[in-house]
Amino acid sequence: METYTAMRHFADSWGLLAMAAFFVGAVVFTLRPGSKQAAKEAADIPLKDD
Repeated sequence: METYTAMRHFADSWGLLAMAAFFVGAVVFTLRPGSKQAAKEAADIPLKDD
């Protein structure tokens, strides 16, 4: 039961902080300047006729 308690304590504290940081990072990465053009280019890939 010792391992379970330690893992639960870690998930309740640092795990939550890590997931929140990842979420904020993903939002910032998505909304950064210049990402609109990169997303437009990626969206047009299936429509390109090589």
